[in-house]
Amino acid sequence: MGKRTTSGQLRIKKSIYEPELERLQARFVELQAWVQATGARVVVLFEGRDAAGKGSAIKRIIQYANPRYVRIAALPAPSDREKTQWYFQRYVEKLPSAGEIVLFDRSWYNRAGVERVMGFCTEEQYRLFLRQAPIFEQMLIEDGIILRKYWFSVSDVEQEARFRSRAGDPLRRWKLSPMDVQSITKWEDYTRAKDTMMQLTDVPISPWYTVESEDKRASRLNVLNHLITSIPHEHLDPPQVEVPERPAAESIDRIPRESQQYVPDYAGQLMAEDAAKSGKG
Repeated sequence: MGKRTTSGQLRIKKSIYEPELERLQARFVELQAWVQATGARVVVLFEGRDAAGKGSAIKRIIQYANPRYVRIAALPAPSDREKTQWYFQRYVEKLPSAGEIVLFDRSWYNRAGVERVMGFCTEEQYRLFLRQAPIFEQMLIEDGIILRKYWFSVSDVEQEARFRSRAGDPLRRWKLSPMDVQSITKWEDYTRAKDTMMQLTDVPISPWYTVESEDKRASRLNVLNHLITSIPHEHLDPPQVEVPERPAAESIDRIPRESQQYVPDYAGQLMAEDAAKSGKG
């Protein structure tokens, strides 16, 4: 029997996950090549509760992609100037040009979620957003942008377990903010906000796709497979690059090595210490 999530769901085995992830990542690279060659524009929104696995999914999706054509948009809190602009304005600046894919790690739906729950927007601003969001997305799609919207769903039990894991991990502690912790005490408020958002913005032209994320590995495979298969594209063979033969070395007067400054060989030190320990054993 394999391992289970905090809420009891069976986790996908590593022996299944790792080779399939690599296969899907290769297919995403093919998709990126098609987007680049055809001048398509792709926007992918990643939304969901804190610790739902959005960031780790994005990381795996773009792991082997060309950063010149595939980029992440993760906007900070708006500046005082941006607060006076049309709400969607700063997101428009991040939209892709021809041949680009942009993955939004949280998006304009901040207004329907955290801003609504935490009181960072007025009731009027919130209602206006819910009316304008489907219209805004329709404009993007009519202009030729391929849009995908993913909601990562996680249970309250699993979310709390991930928060506690982050709090005790010095490498991931930065991912846990005071606002994240408040999402535990405001679980029901976020649930109501999410349900309202879905009711008013899950429309035929730009539907939401829910990603079950109790098992992060499974959610990564699911969203990556859906993203690839939901965008019709052709396999394009990359151009062959001929690697030339290295010409015969010429006699060059090099500057003395001792005249240059090198970083200390820390790795060599570790290897020597390990060899010494092994010798003692």
